[in-house]
Amino acid sequence: MAENITLNERADALERKMSDELDVLISKSALFNMADGKLGASNMGSDATAKRGRYQLMDDDPRLPKMPAKPTLLDFFEYRAKGINHMLQSATHALKASMPEKTILACLLHDIANAIFIKSDHGYWGAQLIEPYVDEEVSWAVRAHQALRFFPDESVGYSYPEMYIKHFGPDYEPNDYIKEAYKRARDHKWYMTARMITVHDIYSFDPNAVVSWEPFIDIVGRHFKQPEEGLGFDNSPVSHMWRTIRRPTKYL
Repeated sequence: MAENITLNERADALERKMSDELDVLISKSALFNMADGKLGASNMGSDATAKRGRYQLMDDDPRLPKMPAKPTLLDFFEYRAKGINHMLQSATHALKASMPEKTILACLLHDIANAIFIKSDHGYWGAQLIEPYVDEEVSWAVRAHQALRFFPDESVGYSYPEMYIKHFGPDYEPNDYIKEAYKRARDHKWYMTARMITVHDIYSFDPNAVVSWEPFIDIVGRHFKQPEEGLGFDNSPVSHMWRTIRRPTKYL
């Protein structure tokens, strides 16, 4: 990693790398397969690229699995997201710990920005993506977890992650805006919701863990407002972001 990038950017890059490696070990998304020149889940690959050149489409990209006309959150996770196994592990860990459903949903969504190629400040971007569709507590917790991960809380058994010490050295120093975000979050009424994301995050890179969407379908149904028009078509303030994810030509 370049020496001039911030600790926050390094941490985002490291966690994204770990999530990607986990997906390689378990199952690779179509976008991930295309990135290394192999066939995606729809059996579309470099041969399609050769036939039609570099895509600049207003419709679905034939190199990717076709999205439903009214895509749901599950459709985006299944067809467009990387890092899905890590997020499922995090949510499963929270579920087994009998966390409230909003906390479980926050764990399920906490790395959604990293999963769809927004590579830095993933807590802030992820919160913006989900704000129109979840309770404010959930989006606030997703935003705040980015800062909280750098600060221990022994009351819940959360220490500064060993992987950060290993990769960045013991003399870490978060950016000033991260320190300020931590101070604000520490006194917030939803502090513990965000803190639980960090607790259930650090244990969720296990290549041997068996996870499934099934335990979370009802939780998502109760707590994620799926627009009737489909994500990206409901005229919310972030619809354009979901449409970009649906047809991510700028990333290919």
